[in-house]
Amino acid sequence: MSMDLLRVSLVQSSLHWEEPARNRVHFEHLLAPLAGTTDLIVLPEMFTTGFTMRPTDLAETMDGKTVDWMQQQASKLGAALVGSMVIEENKAFYNRLIWVFPNGSIQHYDKRHLFSMAQEPNHYTAGNESLTIDYLGWKICPQICYDLRFPVFSRNTKETPYDLAIYVANWPEVRNYPWRVLLAARAIENQCFVVGVNRVGLDGNNIDHSGDSRLFDPKGQEILSLPAHTELVETAGISLAELTRFRAKFPVLNDADNFTLHL
Repeated sequence: MSMDLLRVSLVQSSLHWEEPARNRVHFEHLLAPLAGTTDLIVLPEMFTTGFTMRPTDLAETMDGKTVDWMQQQASKLGAALVGSMVIEENKAFYNRLIWVFPNGSIQHYDKRHLFSMAQEPNHYTAGNESLTIDYLGWKICPQICYDLRFPVFSRNTKETPYDLAIYVANWPEVRNYPWRVLLAARAIENQCFVVGVNRVGLDGNNIDHSGDSRLFDPKGQEILSLPAHTELVETAGISLAELTRFRAKFPVLNDADNFTLHL
């Protein structure tokens, strides 16, 4: 089934530091009103723990409690659910984005660009593949936080085109201006819709997060702008027909450079 209008919900939330069970309860409360009203729900990066560097103690598996919870929520709400969490697989730890379809099937993406300033590469293994998801006639490219700073990795190409890019994040308030500008830039340069969902509140390292979650159209104009330092869930519709018309009228991607990205 193909849908012109995709209803996207941005979940800008505080997080309980390194308390997965408590976070699942918290998000279940936030998501409940969305049942039957949306097609895609976007949670922040590491939504069960915050941006922890203790994967040995906090990692789950793909058949663990949180992935099962996500499947239950996607089914109950009738929407795809996406967010990242700490996953252990084959004796390695990943900051893994989990995408759950309403029917319970799963796809995932492992964060490619690990944030060295927070020692993330010392604790996690970087992913080596990008992901494009087909959902309701849309092609969607989900990424994680620091990936936003690397435009080549996000490049919309003829070989792997997409219509919507998603960035889930724990992006500190001190750098909230680059967050907003880079989200708009990704929308403009790739002629796509862009969603950025960031957490709010202090984490266990006393780092503050302002949220500033956004939804941009392909011209870089804001469709949704969530207020800073506020826990809030907002939904907006985006149109595939509108995107197609804009690309036909102003076909920038036809003139893009050809290149091969070696991961």
